[in-house]
Amino acid sequence: MPGVLAGIRVVEMASWTYVPSAGAALADWGADVIKVESVEFGDPSRALVVGGFTRDAARADVDFMMELGNRGKRSLALDLKSELGRELFGTLLGTADVLLTNWLPGALARARLTVDDIRAFNPHIIIARGSGLGVRGPDSDQGGFDGATYLARGGVAYTLTPFGAEYPASQGPAFGDLQAGATLAGGVCAALFHRERTGEGSIVDSSLLAQAMWAGAPSIAVADLFDADGIPSAPPGIAFNPVVNRYKTRDARWLQLVFLQPDKFWAGFCHRIGLPELATDERFVPSANLLANCAEGIDILNKRFAEEDLQHWQKALADEPGVWASYATSREALNDPQVEPNGYVITNVDDRGTEYRTVAAPVQFNETPPPPARSPEHGQHTEEILMELGIDWDDIEKAKEAGAIL
Repeated sequence: MPGVLAGIRVVEMASWTYVPSAGAALADWGADVIKVESVEFGDPSRALVVGGFTRDAARADVDFMMELGNRGKRSLALDLKSELGRELFGTLLGTADVLLTNWLPGALARARLTVDDIRAFNPHIIIARGSGLGVRGPDSDQGGFDGATYLARGGVAYTLTPFGAEYPASQGPAFGDLQAGATLAGGVCAALFHRERTGEGSIVDSSLLAQAMWAGAPSIAVADLFDADGIPSAPPGIAFNPVVNRYKTRDARWLQLVFLQPDKFWAGFCHRIGLPELATDERFVPSANLLANCAEGIDILNKRFAEEDLQHWQKALADEPGVWASYATSREALNDPQVEPNGYVITNVDDRGTEYRTVAAPVQFNETPPPPARSPEHGQHTEEILMELGIDWDDIEKAKEAGAIL
């Protein structure tokens, strides 16, 4: 069946991962997303090497970061600095429902693409802008990447760093970008709904800083209400509840327990881990005593979990009704038994016939995962898109000769 956004055209003028990942989500949901790239270089992510994992060394012929943010799109290579390129861009905007961009306010103004300029091409278009620090304020024209803007400036690292740790928490590539991209895609859908009801094309704004503030909202609330520096993460072994805590196994893996109702789960848990005598121990029953003797309980559980490997505990806790999980590696997460049945990954095939998997957008409709979709090559669909706009072949050839398109 077609996606819920079938018939919606999104023109994306964005690079790197944050805002393009919003476009990838919209494409997963059925929109026709046209990625407008420069003639000279295209999205700089095409030349990005993350962690030494190059396209040449991959099992399939694929650039994994480009796939994450750009699968399912079409690429139009256009010189927006030329009058002809601008004219073609305006024609494209006239057919679009949404303009999705990460260009900063100053860059949009210099390109003569302010809100008024864009609305002159299409008065009903939704303009969705993803920035580092927001479109107002003294730093609105300052760029941002998630490692600096989301993790550092937005306070996320402070929230995630265990109290007393020597170094602040770090993150993997695009950690904040992908969360913020999903948020921005949701904002676009809300704007589409609003336009359906009212006919009005909204301006949608989000930023990496806004996403970080949302992620750290409990700590930020504490900062205001209690005049404290938020809620820094506690190191392993320090908690207010022994069964809402993490424990290290003999093979240096970790388990996380989240039993928010200790009285409901304590007795059965004690039997499962081989400490039945604790089920009726007055130091830990009822839960008020468990919390009062938290340090003692944690010490006992630390020692018990350290006596066995992770595999043992996964079997011992297999029928545990309280919520728990082992800390999964990336490969373990990829192969989690819940992933395949729920369609949380997309299986694509490269030009050589090699299958590979990439993560789908985190929302589905009608229990239907998105179809396979790859990232376009630079300018791959330029001619196709222009012909759809009614540009004849002779004019396309002239635009190529003039350098307005690739």
